[in-house]
Amino acid sequence: MLLSGDRESQTRQLSDVLAGYEDFREFDRRELHLIEALRSLRLLHHSAWLARRWDDPAFPAAFPGSTPHITAERILELREQIALMEEEPLYA
Repeated sequence: MLLSGDRESQTRQLSDVLAGYEDFREFDRRELHLIEALRSLRLLHHSAWLARRWDDPAFPAAFPGSTPHITAERILELREQIALMEEEPLYA
């Protein structure tokens, strides 16, 4: 969630995050390949959370941007995530 933009920007941001992290604890860089898989898991969990709450009467008031089009947006987001998972992992 902390990485955004193009691949070059994400690599630079990842370097900054790791530098800050490593002020407190060493990071095993062999785990960097997990970034996209964990991002995919977060997207799936968020989609499931939305689906469980969709019929709750309080949901539209709390999340006014939620529309029936959200399903199509989530599907597109997951398709884009699949493509990211097929790319070479980010390395800092």
